[in-house]
Amino acid sequence: MFNSLEPLDIGTALPSITALNQDGLLISFDEIFSQGTTLVYFYPKADTPGCTAEACSLRDGWEALRDGAGKKIQILGVSKDKPAAQKKFQQKYQLPFDLIADVDGKVAEAFCVPAIPIAGMSKRQSFLVQDGKIIWSSLKAKTKEAAEEIQKALDITAYL
Repeated sequence: MFNSLEPLDIGTALPSITALNQDGLLISFDEIFSQGTTLVYFYPKADTPGCTAEACSLRDGWEALRDGAGKKIQILGVSKDKPAAQKKFQQKYQLPFDLIADVDGKVAEAFCVPAIPIAGMSKRQSFLVQDGKIIWSSLKAKTKEAAEEIQKALDITAYL
């Protein structure tokens, strides 16, 4: 669907986006972004091995990430799963952050995240957003080492 999208450059301002979270509540990305640095990470499918490893890495690194580099980040996980699947995934692995149900692909489109050919799921990518602009991205985000990758990015961007 979005296979021909070019990656967003650092400094790109994001459009206003809203989407449902795991509880079926409409989340305003602008509102989340206004609260400080935010990690928005895209994963193909809830409760699959790589996606579980990534989510659990971020869960296990949650406290360090929240306190690291003085940024107190928020985390939003995004996949094309429906809210019920996101809720089940969040509860099963006790994830302390919101999961976004990007069923229509509008969030992936806003971030220019391409789909996996044939499967139609979003590719695994991560973005740090500050003041509504991208300050860091990984177009081949880690799974088991996700928290470490984000911590290094926070350290690099600490002076922005």
